[in-house]
Amino acid sequence: MSTSDLFKTLSRRQLIQLGLISGTGLAGSLLGLNLLNQNRANRKVIVPAIDIPQTKDAANPLAVLRDFDYGTVTQENGRTVREFRVEARTSPLQLNGSTSFITWNLNGRVPGPTFRATQGDRIRVIFYNKAGHSHSLHFHGVHPADMDGVKPVKHNAVEIYEFDAEPYGVHLYHCHIEPITRHVGKGLYGMFIIDPPTPRPPADEMVLIMAGYDVNDDRKNELYAFNGLPDYYMHHPIPIQQDQLIRLYVLNLIEFDPVATFHLHGNLFRVYRTGRGLEPSEETDVITMGTAERHILEFSFHHTGKFMFHPHQDYLAEAGCMGEFNVIPSST
Repeated sequence: MSTSDLFKTLSRRQLIQLGLISGTGLAGSLLGLNLLNQNRANRKVIVPAIDIPQTKDAANPLAVLRDFDYGTVTQENGRTVREFRVEARTSPLQLNGSTSFITWNLNGRVPGPTFRATQGDRIRVIFYNKAGHSHSLHFHGVHPADMDGVKPVKHNAVEIYEFDAEPYGVHLYHCHIEPITRHVGKGLYGMFIIDPPTPRPPADEMVLIMAGYDVNDDRKNELYAFNGLPDYYMHHPIPIQQDQLIRLYVLNLIEFDPVATFHLHGNLFRVYRTGRGLEPSEETDVITMGTAERHILEFSFHHTGKFMFHPHQDYLAEAGCMGEFNVIPSST
């Protein structure tokens, strides 16, 4: 039985007795999530329609791009609680025509879900390990020591991480079981966004996570990718609207290589380092990031056409970490 089936079949009382949830209620969660999605839909952001290809692999970069997981929303003791349920799995990933790679992943995808909350929310992550090895989830940000996610969670075991969402900014999470480079390099990572109490202006928001693949276990990466698959956004350029504000959440999680840059063709972007600032710190067309660094980049394109983005370490780009934005004429 899968984890999702387990949670569906067990009653709330049984889940409490097993320690999988707290004694406070889950009632109204679907309503809360629907209201949240309705509020996002009312922000008047133009997002070009795209067809997301179906795949049996562990990566679907177009689906990952604009997919933010706000969790199941409840009110407990007068505050908002966001509950996330994730399952560590083992799945194959076809990186290119000749290379298949066995991933350790979350909910069958690389990178894992992009968790999102507002500063001050209560976060509850129910982590079920079905990947065959001991794993864990370590969240960047502020939390108590017993929620630090460094304790191994054995195969078929469940761990609950619960803490307050703070501070606002762009964070990440990843497995923290040694060798950490191997666990992260095989796909156990994702982004964790905490929005400020006062929302940022409306924008077409998307996530780009840079990662590498050591396909022959020599502690060197042979392939690189944005959002899981090498060269995907070269073959499937990201459609954006002309003059639309783009808010890009960028994270470097390339193991083994100490640094990577992000460069945008034909434009400049405003940099909000670690997502902590409400005003940009600089404007440039290339930014340098060490492993686990992340930022918010904002820009809009006045000219239409296709514009590349990639690290300015050319060997990273040429080995798969490259893509294009396809700027579509505005309909207004």
